[in-house]
Amino acid sequence: MTTPKPLKPERLFTPCDPDQFSFETTEQLESLDDFVGQKRAIEAVQFAIGIDREGYNLFAFGPEGTGKSSLVRRYLGRRAAEQSIPDDWAYINNFGEPHRPKALRLPPGRARTLAEEMDQLVGDLLAAIPAAFESDEYRNRRQNIEEQFKESHEESLAELQERAAKMNVAVIRTPMGLAVAPVRDGEVIKSEDFQKLPEDEQEQFKKAMEEIQTELQNTLQKIPQWEKDHRAMVKKLDDEITEFVVTHMIAAMQERYPDFPEVLAYLEEVKADVIKNVRDFLPSGEGEGPQAMLMRMMPRPGGHAPLNRYKVNVIIDNCDAASGDEAARKDETVAYARSLGLSGAPVIEEELPTQPNIVGRIEHLVQQGALITDFTMIRPGALHRANGGYLILDARKLLMQPFAYDALKRALTTGKIRFENPADSWGIASTVSLEPEPIPLDIKVVLIGEAEIYYMLGHYDPEFGQLFKVAADFDNRMDRDQTNAQLYARMIGTLGRQEKLKPLDRDAVARVVEYGARMADDAEKLSTHMGSIVDLVREADYWAGTASADKVGRAHVQKAIDAKIYRSDRIRERIQEEIQRGTIVIDSTGERIGEVNGLAVYQLDHFSFGKPSRISARVHLGRGEVIDIEREVELGGALHSKGVLILSSYLNSKYAGEIPLALAASLVFEQSYGGVDGDSASSTELYALLSAIAEVPLKQTLAVTGSVDQNGRVQAIGGVNEKIEGFFDICSARGLDGRHGVLIPASNVKHLMLREDVVEAARQGKFHIYPVTTIDEGISLLTGMDAGERDDKGEFPIGSFNRLVHARLQSTMRRAQKLAAKFGPPQTREENGR
Repeated sequence: MTTPKPLKPERLFTPCDPDQFSFETTEQLESLDDFVGQKRAIEAVQFAIGIDREGYNLFAFGPEGTGKSSLVRRYLGRRAAEQSIPDDWAYINNFGEPHRPKALRLPPGRARTLAEEMDQLVGDLLAAIPAAFESDEYRNRRQNIEEQFKESHEESLAELQERAAKMNVAVIRTPMGLAVAPVRDGEVIKSEDFQKLPEDEQEQFKKAMEEIQTELQNTLQKIPQWEKDHRAMVKKLDDEITEFVVTHMIAAMQERYPDFPEVLAYLEEVKADVIKNVRDFLPSGEGEGPQAMLMRMMPRPGGHAPLNRYKVNVIIDNCDAASGDEAARKDETVAYARSLGLSGAPVIEEELPTQPNIVGRIEHLVQQGALITDFTMIRPGALHRANGGYLILDARKLLMQPFAYDALKRALTTGKIRFENPADSWGIASTVSLEPEPIPLDIKVVLIGEAEIYYMLGHYDPEFGQLFKVAADFDNRMDRDQTNAQLYARMIGTLGRQEKLKPLDRDAVARVVEYGARMADDAEKLSTHMGSIVDLVREADYWAGTASADKVGRAHVQKAIDAKIYRSDRIRERIQEEIQRGTIVIDSTGERIGEVNGLAVYQLDHFSFGKPSRISARVHLGRGEVIDIEREVELGGALHSKGVLILSSYLNSKYAGEIPLALAASLVFEQSYGGVDGDSASSTELYALLSAIAEVPLKQTLAVTGSVDQNGRVQAIGGVNEKIEGFFDICSARGLDGRHGVLIPASNVKHLMLREDVVEAARQGKFHIYPVTTIDEGISLLTGMDAGERDDKGEFPIGSFNRLVHARLQSTMRRAQKLAAKFGPPQTREENGR
């Protein structure tokens, strides 16, 4: 078997050749008007925007920083600019059922115009109606009605008094009202004098008074009807005067809305209500002037303005002011809307997607301890503002708000926007509130989030797939080729112009491309995490500025990279310090049986680093079990446990064959005080286990990473660059002697983008990277022995490592058989003990 050779230095890092760029600085490049490396996502976004069918809303998902939000905004903005401006929406009073306001739809700009005209109408009525009621015509007609009432009242009393006088009875006024009394010689007879009269005369007076009293009572009973008739005549007069004033003013408004039957019907209702409630337009007391009357249109503390019911509550206004001639007002095309200052369909992004912020809310005022409201306190939500256009929501924020996601789904499912009270969702609301008429919904919703949220919703919510039929999957990397490197350069140039940064020269751009490959953990790929690339360019610009450079060079980019690492690597530095001081035991010299240096990656926010870990194995007689101490104490994750179980399968299939293993082993990550997961250390654990079985020491100058399958093939792992550099830093601090190195899976070679100091050490022969394909190759490197392959008889060569392993396993099996024959199986011993 051939022992793997160390990789050549040029394979440890794939540089970007600056000569492939034809520019001197990025200032010479054309601006990039598109996004880099997201062809699949772009096509999905374009498809979702272009298809006008129910349920084809969009969910854009992918790693943070890949430009999801920016891409979606740009393409929505382009599409929205080509679309018609949506209509305005307003709520008006429902005079028949005030708790159910009506929704009114008008072309762009017309809602505000109507609202202003209604305010003007009320103001004009507050001036015109009192003036009409103070006119000579009204006063004369009102005086005639009053005189008619007074004359009829007085005539009735005069007739009664004349009849009473003939009967020597008088109708007199007393503090208690009208009364009758006997009269003689024109004078009312006093009570004491009346008692002195003869009885027959008294009886005659009493009979006459009773008759007059009855007639008086009948006359008084007619007075309420006379007053009712009087009020009816006054009301009829008031209605005629009011109708004359209102009809003239509203007719002028109706002429401006001939093509809007809803507005015409509303104005007729306003006309009828004004006539019905004309007293609201008249002074409430003596001396009240026009300014005091106008105050009725203003809200009052703890209550409402009495004339609020005539307002138009514009909740969606798509222009600042309607303008143009009457013909232009009827034109609802894009050209007309743009003439009003509009730019197309709305694109709304709601930063706080609570239920009220999405579907709207109804505000309340506190009045004497009670909550009151009316249609003028209806406020729009994001769905209203985006109606006819596009709404962008952050999926995570949406799901974190109670009832918000359900409210959004109901709106999309029903195609209507209904105002919902959060208290109603809890089932605790008991107050009577408004029930505004729902508004038809025509919208495209875009959710932006992580892939985990998308797949979670698809799994747990059966309605999700019907409402969000298009997924835009943003990739975190793209191919590394000359075309994409050029796109990187153009993107950097575009950013520089937008943010007024210094231009980058070719060498600096090449270093950014190399950084993009390192971020992608692949020498053949580039990262599409543009947020990190943009941050690097900004920071490089800063360091160029501190050096008083007029352009950004490679050194400035490298300075930005180093400074970014330095700001984040306190924990890494502390771990390396503890290793150097011997607190954390990591051997980088000598040999140990059953011990090997494994490699792990620690992830801290956007910074990751490698850390060596000492893995040890011990073996003894047993039943072929491999005990994972991490799993036994519940520190090992599922993937790590899976890797350990693969070790048992490998031992049985390679060495035991049909003979059962009589060996037990234990594996542990030494000085590990947290959770362990992943199978990237499974090959490392296998090396330690085989070393313990064969009792052959392993070189501590080498560290190992890689997972293993049941056939002994070493498989690729993640974080290979960080793992190599983590062990290199320890060895470099202690002094490189040419024997140090790292074993990595051969399939990880294409991922190598190592630091310059690691590459230089390899170039000088002080540090080595070995690509390993199988466990046998790794054993050869770690022990210096030939692993050995089975011959035709199924035996390993003498002096090979695998022969030692096989011999040890056979030896333990024979020992186990002897012990079993001598003492019997455990069951027999238990029975003998009893």
